[in-house]
Amino acid sequence: MQQQHRQPDLVEGNLPVFVFPTELIFYADERTSHKQVLTLYNPYEFALKFKVLCTAPNKYSVVDATGAVKPQCCVDIVIRHRDVRACHFGVYDKFRLQVSEQSQRKALGQKEVTATLRPSASQEPPSPRTQDEERRVKEQFLDTESRPVAGGPSLLTVLLGLMCMVALMLPTSGEQESTVPVYLHLSVNKKLVAAYVLGLLTMVILRT
Repeated sequence: MQQQHRQPDLVEGNLPVFVFPTELIFYADERTSHKQVLTLYNPYEFALKFKVLCTAPNKYSVVDATGAVKPQCCVDIVIRHRDVRACHFGVYDKFRLQVSEQSQRKALGQKEVTATLRPSASQEPPSPRTQDEERRVKEQFLDTESRPVAGGPSLLTVLLGLMCMVALMLPTSGEQESTVPVYLHLSVNKKLVAAYVLGLLTMVILRT
């Protein structure tokens, strides 16, 4: 059923991937910066599995390089720089996050994150870029999460509605001329309850 509801661009591997931050900066003189955290968001209605790849795997260690993210949840991926040397200053490496549906091997989408080692944070002026990127990623995440999911009412809702309709069509207790067995005759109160529930279900179906 999920194959029918999936949008065409998702099949082609263009699923938007929401990751923050989009750039990792390590500073040689700050040991606390040698450990960075990537947050992967999943605003979709289905679970995702992910894999983290790197252009320089010998320079970094990734905790839980593969895993899964539940629907409308997020997961933190810890990345440590383990080769802090002057010869690596200014070199840009890339991490690629590939995501796919748990039941499939083909990647639905991917996102690249750059990583670089710098001598010292004190040599650089503060930049609002990180805060702007965080706000943009969160806005995109909330916008995707708030989109209505295409589809009709659930099977349970339809079944309950049919049961209420059948209950209303059954004879009322006390009716003599009826071919329906007596144990299927319903009282007025039970029919009122069935009518009330049917009205609620109708409102739910109209809103979906």
